[in-house]
Amino acid sequence: MAGVRRETDQKKKLARRRKRQRMRRGALAANVVKADESPSMPRNRRPQRKAKKSLKRLLKDNKSILYILAGLIVMLLLAFGALMYVRSEYKVYNVYVDGNSWYTNEEIGDIVMSGPFTHNSLFLSMKYRGKAIENIPYVEKITVEIINNHTISIHVFEKALAGCVKYLEHYMYFDREGIIVETGDDLLYGVPLVSGLKFDSVVMYEPLPVGNDSVFGQILDLTQLLSKYKLDADKISFDSSYNVTLYFGDVEAVMGEGLGVEEKIIQLPHLLPDLEGKKGILHLEDVDENTSTIRFEATIN
Repeated sequence: MAGVRRETDQKKKLARRRKRQRMRRGALAANVVKADESPSMPRNRRPQRKAKKSLKRLLKDNKSILYILAGLIVMLLLAFGALMYVRSEYKVYNVYVDGNSWYTNEEIGDIVMSGPFTHNSLFLSMKYRGKAIENIPYVEKITVEIINNHTISIHVFEKALAGCVKYLEHYMYFDREGIIVETGDDLLYGVPLVSGLKFDSVVMYEPLPVGNDSVFGQILDLTQLLSKYKLDADKISFDSSYNVTLYFGDVEAVMGEGLGVEEKIIQLPHLLPDLEGKKGILHLEDVDENTSTIRFEATIN
């Protein structure tokens, strides 16, 4: 009996030990499950929820920045649209030029409309409002008038060049007062070369020192009369007494003193065609409105 009781006690101890082991294993398994469900081990649902919350928070925090960006985009679009409108509605297609003889219409147009946006009448109206273009050789000033959105008118005021003298291989151009206003390496068409004037020096924007200032007015009168009667003199020459001789090719038209100049010049359009190819001296010293015969003295080569 004692032996049976001892065996029974051992079985109970063994059963209790196995039960404790099973309970220990269950506790370990529960801990593993809890560890798997802890925040340190992310599951599929939790990151999505967290990402959604972060995006909402970001949008809420940066709402003002988004408004600013949207405003900038709208402003840029409006500015671009306005630029395209101004570019098309105010583009210059017609350019009218007057008063120019030293420059062509194209050259004057290039001077006025040089640089960006200058083919736009709105820009030109602001650029030249109350202003004129100056410091252009042989030109006093250039003004610009806006006729309409697509048309402008350019007015050229040229310097009144009376003539030019040659000095140190350069052509020095002077006005009615004898002031040197331009210099160049080439002789301008329509501006007579003047010889016979005595001077020792030439200074830009100062009178040519010839000792007789009235001669420059006489030169300008001659130049204007030649232009009026469509005559192109190659040269105007003065002797020591300031008597004038005009040169047309091989023909020397002796004008004499400066009196009655127009009565003498008015004869030239009728005389010069008959003297073409000839060489000699045409005497106009004593010609007046009553003169019927003019002497031509041929020169033998």
